[in-house]
Amino acid sequence: MKDNILYTKSMAFAIRCVNLYKHLTTEKKEFVLSKQLLRSGTSIGANIRESRNAQSPADFINKLSIALKEADETQYWFELLHHTDFITEEEFTSINADVDELISILTSVIKKAKTKLTMNINQGLGVEK
Repeated sequence: MKDNILYTKSMAFAIRCVNLYKHLTTEKKEFVLSKQLLRSGTSIGANIRESRNAQSPADFINKLSIALKEADETQYWFELLHHTDFITEEEFTSINADVDELISILTSVIKKAKTKLTMNINQGLGVEK
């Protein structure tokens, strides 16, 4: 899994979220929003990691869909932290670009997995497309 781009990027992103959490709690004395950000931002990679042990293609899609939801939630916390002046425009732009990239990759992988699953189901049923 070390060579998996999704795993690599989600791990780097989780590290950024942990570091942002530490900055927000020590420098800005912000504890509520930053905790939400920490939970959702690190959950993305955890769900991606879980997907490698999925019990079925549908379970794989489900795990990555949860990661996608967590990425979307994380983006919400970034926006809120930005609009309430806990993070600067520059900080927001940088970290938001990372979550945008994860959302894009996750969306693409999920779409491909769903297409492959549908094709496999149709082949199993003898349905030609």
